Amino acid sequence: MKQVGFVISLLFIFYTNISAQPVPGLDENIPYLMTFGAKADKSWGDDDFSQTFFFLIPENYKSPIYIRVYDPDTGGELDELKGVFDTKMMYSVYGGKGAYSDPDAQGVDPKGNYKSGNLLASKTFGVDPRYDKNWYTFGPFNPTEGEFTKEFGGYVFKVICDGLAGDDGNLYRYFLSTSGTENKPIEGGFAFSYEYSFRMWDNPKEVSHIYPYIIEQTEAVKMMNFDWDLDGIIRVVSVARKGQDFDVSNDNEWKEVTFAIKPEEKKTSLDFQFIKKQGSPVKNNNVVINVRNQYNEVLRFFTVPIGGVPKYKYGGKAVKQPPKK
Repeated sequence: MKQVGFVISLLFIFYTNISAQPVPGLDENIPYLMTFGAKADKSWGDDDFSQTFFFLIPENYKSPIYIRVYDPDTGGELDELKGVFDTKMMYSVYGGKGAYSDPDAQGVDPKGNYKSGNLLASKTFGVDPRYDKNWYTFGPFNPTEGEFTKEFGGYVFKVICDGLAGDDGNLYRYFLSTSGTENKPIEGGFAFSYEYSFRMWDNPKEVSHIYPYIIEQTEAVKMMNFDWDLDGIIRVVSVARKGQDFDVSNDNEWKEVTFAIKPEEKKTSLDFQFIKKQGSPVKNNNVVINVRNQYNEVLRFFTVPIGGVPKYKYGGKAVKQPPKK
């Protein structure tokens, strides 16, 4: 899905040494990504049992790269049990022509040619204690095995986690690394997605974030959130927005919220803050979110916000706004 006029300042990324290696990112404060098995009840918090992430390797990086998965199996301490563990997850790594640029790869549903590109590696996990709270590594890959894109000035790899069977929940993380045995960041590398499926914290004092980048042509955004069980609010903060609160979806439903974009917010990131209710917070709450513009183009979530974490500017000076308790 082409986003006309969208430009990322690679100078910003390189000269400030931003490297979005862990997924979820540190600034996001999201505990785990989440994908359920193909036979799961959607009311448990996954709308389509598949999740796609993209990893960018700068053009000037020439050494082998690795994509590591934390707790890739199903059936361990972190995963969500329904009855008995019978779920299988497949992780697939794609590169080459079309891996990123195919429109179906940039959608929010596992439809059409979303598995575009060249399949570089794949592995299916069930219950496997070897990988419970441990890492599995894909690679090594030559950076040029990704799809080169001028838009980012580098090579893009796609990783898809698909729930093949069963009805349990799989919680996991990624890390883009220079090493197959350790988490060592690649300078200038970063990750992004078009839709986030993740686990909320149980502790209402923990606030999670995602950072959609607002392309210049955006006049309004439509936020879609799924299965939040009325567990609090979503607050939007930006350079021009001190904090605007929106309601969240109920069990097994989508909630659509639309709001106008202010001129100062264009070509910046928004901060979507997920604030749980204080009285009786929902436990093990799995949720989904995506954001579109007025053209119905899906906006990207970068695990490190482009331009930095947005702060409201009062009278031209940035002011950090703590979450309401």
